[in-house]
Amino acid sequence: MTSNVLTVYLLRHGQTDMNADRNRYCGRTDAQLTELGRSQAKGAGDMLRSIDFAAVFASPLQRSGKTAELLDLSLPVQVDERLIELDFGGWEGMTREEFVEKMPETWERWNEDPLRYPAGGDGETAQSLIDRVEDFFSDAVEKYMGKRILVVGHNGLNRLFLSHKLQMPVRNYRWILQENSAITRFIIGENGEFQLQRLNCR
Repeated sequence: MTSNVLTVYLLRHGQTDMNADRNRYCGRTDAQLTELGRSQAKGAGDMLRSIDFAAVFASPLQRSGKTAELLDLSLPVQVDERLIELDFGGWEGMTREEFVEKMPETWERWNEDPLRYPAGGDGETAQSLIDRVEDFFSDAVEKYMGKRILVVGHNGLNRLFLSHKLQMPVRNYRWILQENSAITRFIIGENGEFQLQRLNCR
């Protein structure tokens, strides 16, 4: 492995009860894993167990932390607040169809410029999320350069960060697929160079 890059395995948590219920937006709501979600996490662990990780990180939400535990990688799970899912504000607990009907202007503004307009009208902007996730990875590069780390994140967080790093228009973040307990791998260089190596693998 090249010594001047950080290799990141980025995992979305397993299925939650809200994912299973017509894919309701979880956001900061502390949804629980379903039995399928637990099984998905264990399956991801089977794929990852042979990899020599220097550290495992998770969001403070239980769906992320529990997924990290179920991977069974024999490393302590380090919880980092910067990895928490986007705050979807007034959209949380609703399906996209429901909140688009109830709050069409809020949805239109978010679609137009999620970097500027907060999700759900009173949630978090994509720029706020990107700033805190960039801060997390800046620290990780400094501490774990030349090593591999695992990060158990969230659908919104993963896609918004990846769209930013790939220099896509961030409003197109939904073009990136992040299924429950699927693995994405990328590297970050000393000067912030980014290269996507694998996307949404099982």
